[in-house]
Amino acid sequence: MAVKNININIDFSSFSDFFNRLGERLGHLSGSDMAFVVLALIMPPVAVFLKAGFTFHFWVNLLLTIMGVVPGQIHALWVVLFL
Repeated sequence: MAVKNININIDFSSFSDFFNRLGERLGHLSGSDMAFVVLALIMPPVAVFLKAGFTFHFWVNLLLTIMGVVPGQIHALWVVLFL
């Protein structure tokens, strides 16, 4: 029985772009940005509210935090760092 070789090519360029942007953003954090990051980890909806107000992002974050704290934290960090 002959075994055929299978080649799988995966493009990680989008991950690379994301991590480059994240590294660039983290390199330029101010003191207030650091406070927002800590607040996003402790109380995600409060951090999103202070950063974006009563917008769609706040309600999505509240729903994500109710469903599980970690998804709410991830979304809050995204809002704090990239919006």
